Amino acid sequence: MTSLLISHPSFLEHDTGAHHPERADRLRAVLAALDAAAFAGLVHVAAPAATMEQLGRVHPSSYVETILGVRPSSGEFVQIDGDTVMSAQSAEAARHAAGALVAGVDAVMTGAARTAFAAVRPPGHHAQPSIPGGFCLFNNVAVGALHAQVRYGLERVAIVDFDVHHGQGTQAVVEPDPRLFYASTHQSPLYPGTGSPRERGLSGNVVNVPLAAGSGSDAFRAAWAERILPALAAFAPQLLIVSAGFDAHYRDPLAQLDVETGDFVWLTEELLAIADRHAGGRVVSALEGGYDLEALAESVVAHVRALLRGG
Repeated sequence: MTSLLISHPSFLEHDTGAHHPERADRLRAVLAALDAAAFAGLVHVAAPAATMEQLGRVHPSSYVETILGVRPSSGEFVQIDGDTVMSAQSAEAARHAAGALVAGVDAVMTGAARTAFAAVRPPGHHAQPSIPGGFCLFNNVAVGALHAQVRYGLERVAIVDFDVHHGQGTQAVVEPDPRLFYASTHQSPLYPGTGSPRERGLSGNVVNVPLAAGSGSDAFRAAWAERILPALAAFAPQLLIVSAGFDAHYRDPLAQLDVETGDFVWLTEELLAIADRHAGGRVVSALEGGYDLEALAESVVAHVRALLRGG
């Protein structure tokens, strides 16, 4: 069955400045790597813009309108916080990034595809309902999850997050709703300073496994195999959404978790196996972090190759 690659030209027009780690060259490296002959089976889809209704399921309308209203002149920037920057095309890119998850969910739920990878920017998992941050404006994966609930009536939607930073924005959306599940491994201490194992959600629907700097492959795999994957399987998701950040890689300049590319392959295959058992194989993955261009491209290739086999 088909696998999708969902992206949009506006993602390259989201200008964060010459020295910002979350820069357009990240996506250029990803798309160039996925242009290889090995990925000829991927179906390319242009991400639609998320509607106000779709964004409004996660973010208050006042917040959505404020973010979409930030449109500085070409060549100028608005500093949203210490890390998060918007330029002339950022609002458009953010709207299409969230729309990419909606398109991915629609594709796998209607049977048009089995798996999908959304190559998006800005990323989303740090965006809380009313607070942007950590390079994120809208919470892309949360928009996709709530769309699946409303449009398809799903009772169990899971989001798993292997970005090196904890997705406090996603957790904020998930924790009060027992129909949602969120699990994360992340380096700790590290931005944003959340993600304690004590944060368990309303009904145990949140699983956090913080890892110390330098933990490496064995600890990373053990966290998933012993803690997260059993909890995910017990939740029995009807749809699996992945916050696919690759900044846990040992070459990444922003963290020190020391994960290998092969660990992402192993984890992707484990997630696909659970999706096969409970969700008809339906997996939608979205790019989050990853700031060494070579490591990012290599890791995305490994992840998407596994999704393509799963699709």
